[in-house]
Amino acid sequence: MHRLLTLIVTLTLLSGCSPEVGSQAWCDQLKDKPKGDWTANEATDYAKHCLFK
Repeated sequence: MHRLLTLIVTLTLLSGCSPEVGSQAWCDQLKDKPKGDWTANEATDYAKHCLFK
C-alpha cells in the first residue's frame, strides 16, 4: 500500500512539471502560445534558445 501511494504521488508531481527552458518541447509550447501572452523573459529565452541556436 505504501509503495502504491508513493508511486501515485510521484507520478502526480512529475506530470505537473513544465518542459525545461530551451528544450525542443519548451520551444514548441511557446510557439503555440499567443505572442501577446509571453513575458519579457520568455521572449528573451525564446530568441536565445529557439531562434539563435
